[in-house]
Amino acid sequence: MKIEKFELIRLEMPLVRPFRTSFGVEYGRDVLLLKVTTDVGVGWGECVSGRDPLYSPEYVDGSIDVLQRFLLPRVMAPAEIAAEDVADLLRPIRGYPMAKGVIEMALLDAQLRNSGVSWGQHFGATRDTVPSGVSVGIPADDSMATLVEEVKSYVEAGYVRIKLKIQPGWDIEPTREIRRLFPDIPLQVDANQAYTRDSIRHLAQLDEFNLLLIEQPLREEDILGHAMMAREISTPVCLDETVVSFETAEQCLDLEACAIINIKPGRVGGYLEAKRIHDLCLERHIPVWCGGMLETGIGRAANIAMSALPGYTVVGDISESARFYSQDLTAPFVLDEGYMHVPTGAGLGIEVNEQTVASLTRSLQTVRK
Repeated sequence: MKIEKFELIRLEMPLVRPFRTSFGVEYGRDVLLLKVTTDVGVGWGECVSGRDPLYSPEYVDGSIDVLQRFLLPRVMAPAEIAAEDVADLLRPIRGYPMAKGVIEMALLDAQLRNSGVSWGQHFGATRDTVPSGVSVGIPADDSMATLVEEVKSYVEAGYVRIKLKIQPGWDIEPTREIRRLFPDIPLQVDANQAYTRDSIRHLAQLDEFNLLLIEQPLREEDILGHAMMAREISTPVCLDETVVSFETAEQCLDLEACAIINIKPGRVGGYLEAKRIHDLCLERHIPVWCGGMLETGIGRAANIAMSALPGYTVVGDISESARFYSQDLTAPFVLDEGYMHVPTGAGLGIEVNEQTVASLTRSLQTVRK
């Protein structure tokens, strides 16, 4: 492909309800989209960096800066480029996997649209639908009644798996109550790095609730601590923030620091790297699943397609559009008896509503060849 221009589009997307985790509360999402225009057509990408550097070191202002100053000039330098070239071209720039991943995503969308191949076909999807789980934040009012009401609404809507966000002071009792009320539903918890090794004995109390997994209990750098925890508790340990590349995934598996991996394509530098991690885990019989980053329909389409790969045997955070947004940037993704349909159109398989994008746009910056 020959690149003509990139457009960095920054939007403000209000959430239908606040989303609270151990590292903060989000009331809206600071969305960064990347639109590429090439000689074979247009492609879209969604950067999953947050407003603030809390989940990861990346944040939207930083992503925009590194894209404009360092990343986009590098991928625009060759006369022609394929999405598969992006990782090698950008390797000299340290870090910024989310910013790198959005370039690859946009180019791959344009590439696949031109060839008439869907995202799922390209990556090897084996299913037409994927089961849908939902992530439930910590109630803003710290109320058990609020938590129960929210979880009940998702169970009634048809979600087949519930994930509870936990933190010190909000962990054992909320999990006990939800398990008591919903004894049969698949249930897991996510700590987002909120604990230390000193908490291992405390978190072992979760073993009685027959959880699918506990996600990222310790700091992302503490691979050894996770290996220690995996030996001390019976609940499977799942890693999220720790896994930032194929190499870190391999290291975590070699050290037996986890039994499950949450693959977030943006966190690992893009969907091609996510596929490499998937293949590694499939070879080693390690189940994987796709976590959510409050994506709009653009990122959600790609995640649904990836979740249809054979190694994704744990239900992911593939919730419908209405879980987060009253108005999506694409036709809304809707739950169908607990499942989401994998897009079948070329590329991402969705059409972006550019009028909606324009109405929500806070800034637009164009980088030309």
